[in-house]
Amino acid sequence: MTASLTVRDEHWPLASAFVIARGAKTEAHVLVVEISQDGAIGRGEAVPYGRYGQTMDGEVARVEALRGAIEGGLSREALQDLAPAGAARNAVDCALWDLEAKLSGVPAWKRAGRPRLDPVKTCYTISLDTPEAMAQAARMAARRPFLKLKIGGADDLDRVIAVRAAAPKARLVVDGNEGLAFEDLKRLAGDFARLDVKMIEQPLKAEEDGALEGYESPVVLCADESLHTRADLAVCARRYGAVNVKLDKAGGLTEALMVVAQARALGLQVMAGCMVATSLSMAPAMIIAQGADVVDLDGPLLLARDRKPGLVFDGALIHPTPVELWG
Repeated sequence: MTASLTVRDEHWPLASAFVIARGAKTEAHVLVVEISQDGAIGRGEAVPYGRYGQTMDGEVARVEALRGAIEGGLSREALQDLAPAGAARNAVDCALWDLEAKLSGVPAWKRAGRPRLDPVKTCYTISLDTPEAMAQAARMAARRPFLKLKIGGADDLDRVIAVRAAAPKARLVVDGNEGLAFEDLKRLAGDFARLDVKMIEQPLKAEEDGALEGYESPVVLCADESLHTRADLAVCARRYGAVNVKLDKAGGLTEALMVVAQARALGLQVMAGCMVATSLSMAPAMIIAQGADVVDLDGPLLLARDRKPGLVFDGALIHPTPVELWG
């Protein structure tokens, strides 16, 4: 039976404004792809990101350009050569994984070579705000084992000091979202280490992170905007000790699995990351999260409501993906 493609964009309101060094958002605007075949429907979700030159209209057009190939039985392997890494390819790739699982009866995690799909503990993100506001948010989340703090301003040290006082037992990751200068990083890194920060994510602009070569940071540095696909790993390995693997950047689970394997071979730590989106985006990333050093799949926790069925969150614990959702 011939496959049938459906493409749409959806708006999901956030529980509160999500603020990073580049700006704020109040909703998740997601691209959803559905591929139907033989009574089964495979679904994938992605988030076009302006930082990478993407728009919703542009990514929808990329998917539509693949309609003939998809409805003609496009394979995941062939997809990798037909579309660049990014949101459109991610949505299609994940929909194909889901469809394969439903048609074969073999779960996606098993097809990906994982022995099982275990629960994982996710970070919880504290948006960029005043030190006092971030401390209050951290106090409310202090029982969570991992907190990820958005930084990128003049009061960054005060923010981390305030959060550490409010959540003394939590493991902290700070995320600069390219908001620091190299001199800022060198000034702050030692204090962050003394505050027991475990990781600093993308402190410098991606085009400026050559400055990190030869720099011995007292806190592990993690590439995010600098790391998209396997093509970026060799350079990142000279500048960072960890990489944030996101399906939207990699262009889907197919490439992301290979990024993780190669990153491990290079001795890099792995963070399983996400954009702010629904459980449909997080579900395939749960496969990447297996064995990751840091898991940051809290997107649905930031929404006013999630899609149903969604992932089941028990505090910081994310339970294995229900087959009714994906895979």
